[in-house]
This record gives sequence, C-alpha cells and structure tokens, in this order.
Amino acid sequence: MQYAPEPVPTAPYASSTVELGDVKRILVRRRFLILLTAALLTLGALVYGLMTPALYSSVAEILIDPQDLQVVTNDVNPSRVPPDGGITMVESQVSVVQSTGVLLRAIEATNLTEDPEFNGQGGLLGRLLGGVLGSGSAETDSTGKTLDALRRRLAVKRADKVLVLDVIVTAKSADKAAKLANAIAQAYLADQASARAKMATDASDSITARLEEQRKRVQQAENAVEAYKSAHNMVMAAGNLVSDQELTEINTQLSAAQSRTAALKAQVDQLRRSGGAPDATSEAMRSSVISSLRAQEATLVDQVSQLGTELGPRHPSMIAAQQQLRDTRALIARELGRISAAAETDYERALANQQALEAKVAGMKSKSLDTDQASVKLRELQRDLEAVRSVYATYLQRAQETREQINVDSTNARIISNAMPALKKSWPPLPLLVLGALFGGLGLGTALALIAEYSSPTVLSSAQMQSAIDAPVFGVLPAKAGSGRRWWPFGGAAAAAGQKTDAVAGLALRRLFASSRRPPNWPLVPSILLTSPPEDAAHRGRVARLLANAAAARGSRVLLIDTNTGSGKKEQQPGLLDVLRGEYAFEALSQHIPGSNVAVLGRGRQKAVFSEAQGVYFTQHMLAQAGRNFDLVVVDGGALADNLNASPLVAMVDEIVMVATLNSTPMRDVTAASQAISVMGRLPTGALLVDEAA
Repeated sequence: MQYAPEPVPTAPYASSTVELGDVKRILVRRRFLILLTAALLTLGALVYGLMTPALYSSVAEILIDPQDLQVVTNDVNPSRVPPDGGITMVESQVSVVQSTGVLLRAIEATNLTEDPEFNGQGGLLGRLLGGVLGSGSAETDSTGKTLDALRRRLAVKRADKVLVLDVIVTAKSADKAAKLANAIAQAYLADQASARAKMATDASDSITARLEEQRKRVQQAENAVEAYKSAHNMVMAAGNLVSDQELTEINTQLSAAQSRTAALKAQVDQLRRSGGAPDATSEAMRSSVISSLRAQEATLVDQVSQLGTELGPRHPSMIAAQQQLRDTRALIARELGRISAAAETDYERALANQQALEAKVAGMKSKSLDTDQASVKLRELQRDLEAVRSVYATYLQRAQETREQINVDSTNARIISNAMPALKKSWPPLPLLVLGALFGGLGLGTALALIAEYSSPTVLSSAQMQSAIDAPVFGVLPAKAGSGRRWWPFGGAAAAAGQKTDAVAGLALRRLFASSRRPPNWPLVPSILLTSPPEDAAHRGRVARLLANAAAARGSRVLLIDTNTGSGKKEQQPGLLDVLRGEYAFEALSQHIPGSNVAVLGRGRQKAVFSEAQGVYFTQHMLAQAGRNFDLVVVDGGALADNLNASPLVAMVDEIVMVATLNSTPMRDVTAASQAISVMGRLPTGALLVDEAA
C-alpha cells in the first residue's frame, strides 16, 4: 500500500546563495563575537594611548616664488615660470628640504647629535644594540642615526594650488619641535643661497679660464687681416680701400661732367638752330649787356621817330641819332656773336673733360677688378675677426657679471611663519584612536563573523533550505508567541498562540496538503511527520503542536504522536512503541485534551525490539484505524538519525517535513537529516523554518 517514491542520492551540500537580508541574521547571531572584537581593539587602543609618551608637532611655513629676484641681468640661474605656474618646481623643493645636505646643516646648527631622543641612545635597548651592531667611528655612527631619526620625525607637505611648504617636525618636547622646524627652514634657505653662489663661482671660473684663449684667437685674426692687406697692397682709409674711394670720386666727377656736357651741347644746338636770330636764345635774354643795349636801342628808336617828325630826315640831329642807332645794333650783333662763340668753346672744353674722365674711369675699373678678387678673401678674414671679437667681448662681460653674482642671493624664498611650540600633543590622538579602534573592531568582528559563517554555514533563507533538501519550504514561523498568550495546552482563544503564529501555521498546513501527492480514496488517515536535527528538538515539538492546534482550530480532529514524550521518566507509560509491537491499540493509549479536538499519544515503553516489517504493519493498521476517529495525524518524529524506532512511521506517513532554525541550524546537520530520511526509504517532502529574530 506504500506509494512513496524511491529515494534518490543527495549531495553532501547543496548549492546556495547568501542574500542581503541573510547578512543581518549572521551578524545578529554572532553579535557577541563582533562586540568582543570591538571591545578588545578599543581597550588595546585605550591602553596604547594612555601608555605611549606624548609627541608634539610644530610647523614652519616657507613661501617659494618660482620667479627669482631679478637683481642682475643674464643671471646664472635664469628665472622662467613653467606653464604649470611653478607647481612642479615647488614640488621638487619638497625633496630638497628633506635632502641630506639641508638636514645635516640643521643637525649641526642645533647640535642634535647630543640629543638622546635622536642619536639612538635614548634607552637601554638602544645602547645595547648600538654596542652590538655598531660599526665605524662613533661620530659617523651618531650622525647617521641622528639623520635617520630626524627623517622619521620630519614631514614636508604642500597644500593644493599654493606655493607654500609646511615643514612639520615631531618631538617629545614642544619647544624642541619648534626649534628643529625653524632650524630646517633656515638650513634650506642657507643651502639654496650656497648652491647658487657655488654655481656662480663655477661659471665664473670656467669663463675666466677661457678668456686667454679667446684673446689669442682675436690677435691671430687681426694679424691675418693685416698680413693679407699688406701682401695685396690694399690701403685702407676710414675702413674702406683707397682705390675704391678714388673710383667713387671719379665716378661722381664723370657724372657731373656728363651732365654739364649735355647741357652745353643743348645750348650750342639751340644757338645753331636759331641761325640769324641768336638774340632769341635764353643766353641772350639772360645777358645783362644785351639787356642794356636793347634798352639803348629802344630809346634811340623813340628818339629817331620823334626827331623825324619834328626836324625831318636831313636834320643833323636826325642823322646823328640814326648813326647812334646803327652803332647800338652793331654792338648787339657783336655781343650775340660773342655769346655764341663762348657757348661753342664751353661745350668743346666740357666734352674734352668728359672724355678725359671716362678714360681715367676705364683704367681704374680694370684695376678695381683685380682688387675685388682680393677683397673676397679679405672680407672673409674680417668676418672671422668680428666674430672672434664678439665672442671675446661676451666672455669678458659674462666673467665680470658672474663674478659679481657670487655675493648676490637671487633666491625668492622666505619664511612666512616661524614654528611655535605646540599647545596640544599631536600623538597619540586618544579620541581618534579609540573611535578608530571601535569601528575597526566592529569591522573586524563582522569579517570574523562572516568567516565563521563561511567555515560552518547555517540555514540562512528559505531558498537555501529548499536547495538543500530539494523540496519546498511551506512557511517561516516566529520563534516566540505573542505577549501574554500560550500555545499549550490546546484549545480556547486564551490558550492559543499569537495570531501571527496561528496564521503562519495554518497557511503552512494548507500549502502542505495542497502539494500532497496522496492518491484518491487512500484508506489511511492523512499524516505528517516532523523531523529535525537534534539541536532543534524544542522548535520541532513546538511546530508539531502549532500544526495540530491549527488543524484543530479549523474543526479537524487531530492525533498528535510525540515520540519524545515520557522518554525521560523512570516508569514509562504505554505508548507508540507498544502499539508498534502490537501490545495495545492506540485508542486505548491516546489521551484527549479537554476542550479541544486534539488527542496525544506518547512515546511508550522501549522494553523490547520489534522488527521493521512488524512495525510497518502495525503502523499501517494504526493509521487505518485512526481514520475512523481523526482527520489528521501529526507525528513528532524526533531526530531520525538518532531515532530508528520511527522508521516504520517514515515509510507510511504522507508528508515528511523537516524543521530547522534560520541562522542557527548548521547546513551539515540538515544534510545529515536528509540523508537519514533517504536511508529509511523516503525523501523530505517539505520544510518549515523557525525565525528566532521574528
């Protein structure tokens, strides 16, 4: 009559995932580990803060301008602001402040090698280690230890977008910290000035060493120029060759002669074209003699005309006036002839002078061609001479400038804030340490809780449980009932569990039978067997009673078989085991709860062992007989791995439901319980979970 399917092998651990809500369960369950870790770390931080000697920090501020002071021109260290505004240059100065040279200056200025706090001799352990591991001279060893200690106590920082360096020194004394910070700032300025002076000195020495060589090169170039001019008979005057000057002057004279000859030729041509009327020429018009004679002629013409009217043509005065007129006109003709002859003579003389100059220029041009060939080499020598002179002059000027820059500090850096003794200690920051230790302990404790959960996983969610047993989860029951209400004994509204618990149990019961694979007209009463790992025995018993109470509340008659009842008594009462041996009928042993629809059957006496076949037979007979008086049988089967007497019930019941506690029941126990059921020939048909956090 058994209809249960054959069992299938199950994996030791089913795949599962942890959801975000499950993390809360893990943390709540392992809260003591988290709080203990936080408390230990906080206590450790508190002890450290109280026992550690106080340290004080002082800050000196240095302003660095990327553009140096323009004290002199052509500085050895030219100041050019980079495209980033000098941020990169100022960042490099952070390393300079922490350099060995600067720190050694500060150590020497403050005699820090004698301070036990920095020279490594501050305690017995330091002296012992120094004696065992020390090497080299004592002075060198002390300076090295002091330098290392100062580097550990020094911090140089630059705030964002500013050109100010913060020199921070930490020491056990506030005054000492301020003194060291100021000493390092002063040492940095002195180091920069010394470095620039050394650069100027090196540059001046290098340039001066080259001056004598440059002077000799100038002399050699000058001698080469003079020797070449002497060899080629090239006389210079005012920086130019005399032959070139003469040729230039003669060319000027030739141009003037050609202009004069052209002008005289034009004058002569005009006179020749005038023919018998030379008085119409411009020369005649400009002549003062011609002008005077023309005036006399005009006067005589007027006089002759007047005398001819008054005296007649034969009058002696008339004749005398006419004779004077003829004489005047003859003088005018002779003067015009003289002007024409003079123009011819001037033209011939100018033409002869032009021809003489042209011949001379032609001769000098021939000589100049030879001189020009020699001038090509001369100009090359002169260019070399000018270049060497320019380099020598630059070297000489630069040597004088760099020599003067040795004593000029062009560094544009200054201390804008001297370090002051700190009023409060900088280490240890007790509130910050305690707060950090508290939150760090909480974080570490949380990590340990998650690691512990990972190493020993528990049931975290319905999905995980369903994946583990390959069966549905019918509900999640709260671990505690409502205030002032009890779930036992059965019956009565006052004795019922909390409304929420009742509702969840009733819904789980409905889901369980809704998914049941019970055949129609099956003669046995509907039955449910609850099992769980051993540590969930209390929750399992409570869930069994909740299911029985939920069914009874709906009017069903319920038989509750508790395989654990009476197991601890010395004189055990007859019960289930007696029924399975066939010694009693279950009707004679079941006890009805007054005022309810529930009857209870205990575990019974375990005085003899019965065979499995016998147990299955009487179990089937019991369930068939129970169908007459009951509508449902709920069996608290205990932990099946330890309760082999329940195997006949496992074979005959309709539903096998596993009970587990969220975030408490280990997954290995769930797997072990599932394997125990499979060994008995069945598989879990579902699960009910108990939430202790609800």
